[in-house]
Amino acid sequence: MNPPPPPPFDTDDLPPPEETSLAKDVPQPDVEFPCESCGARMGFSPTTQQVTCPYCQHEMAIPQSSDEIEELDFHAYLSQTLKEEDSVETVTVTCSTCHAETTQDEQMTAGDCPFCGSAIVTDPGHRRVIRPRSLLPFKVQDKEAMNLFRGWIGKLWFAPTKVKRYARANQSKLSGVYVPYWTYDANTISHYTGSRGDDYYVTQHYTTTVNGKSVSKTRQVRKTRWRNVSGNVFRSFDDVLVLASSSLPDKYIRKLEPWDLTALVPYDQNYLAGFRAEAYQVDLEAGFSEAKGIMEPDIRHTVNRDIGGDHQRITTLATQYNKPSFKHILLPVWISAYTFKGKTYRFLVNARTGEVQGERPYSALKITLAVLAALAFAAAIAYVVYLKKA
Repeated sequence: MNPPPPPPFDTDDLPPPEETSLAKDVPQPDVEFPCESCGARMGFSPTTQQVTCPYCQHEMAIPQSSDEIEELDFHAYLSQTLKEEDSVETVTVTCSTCHAETTQDEQMTAGDCPFCGSAIVTDPGHRRVIRPRSLLPFKVQDKEAMNLFRGWIGKLWFAPTKVKRYARANQSKLSGVYVPYWTYDANTISHYTGSRGDDYYVTQHYTTTVNGKSVSKTRQVRKTRWRNVSGNVFRSFDDVLVLASSSLPDKYIRKLEPWDLTALVPYDQNYLAGFRAEAYQVDLEAGFSEAKGIMEPDIRHTVNRDIGGDHQRITTLATQYNKPSFKHILLPVWISAYTFKGKTYRFLVNARTGEVQGERPYSALKITLAVLAALAFAAAIAYVVYLKKA
């Protein structure tokens, strides 16, 4: 079975590559699924898309549900207490370093935070949350994700050599985490007031001096005629994606997009075998507020187009969100962390597309040498030019 991910690792003391014996690509399960053949714990395999035993290789197909992935009424959920069938009781542990809250096997007493790599001793808490209705299963296996990371960091300019050595030598496994998201749908009606500017040109006469003589000329001068406008615009939004986690750097996880949301499958706990799932920290209502912020630039673009003309000014804008609905979904991410000179850096891999994003250190020495090389090159060019002119 794959070993659990190591604590943060300082690349100043690089160990030699470890020899590991791995059974296929099945991660260490956190959700227990006993093998029907030998009784060992099984895990979901991104390669076969089945639950697989790492010992006897017995595979169990995940039943494919014919249920539609439905959108749930936003206002209805806010106005009611969570029903048992719409919620789930989770056992979670909170990292004291980065405050990530992830699901945990109640039998585990220690482990590593998948978000920052810090060692944590579990003090499980129970929390009732909205049950995920769908997810994207892991598709990229951990070995492939690590190779993608090595390729990514190997191409980074000014990355310290020791970090690149670490990427080549590291044989540790990544943490596979299902990250929580909300998606929102809404039909919007926006009333606006503003101004429309239409350009027109006037002929201007002026006098200039040409060859010592005064000459009369004309030129076209652009002016803008403004008039007040108002109106209504309509927009329909589908699957506006909002990250429900505050544990990951937003600018990096946003760059993991796009996600193939058309491939969402109904939630089945079998897909979580061998992986952790983060509990959402951004609740349903706060997520919708963020979704409105994502929708607003599109609404403003539509308003500007409706105003028309050559220039537009929006004075007031009031938007009504009709029949908002939502889904709570889980998206798969490989996460790892390493420490360089006392600071922790994280990298993320989209476990569907293989897109890599992450934090990175810079080598002050490499930057200094590059600046000196650029200055020397510029000086050499200037010297050659000087010699040609001499």
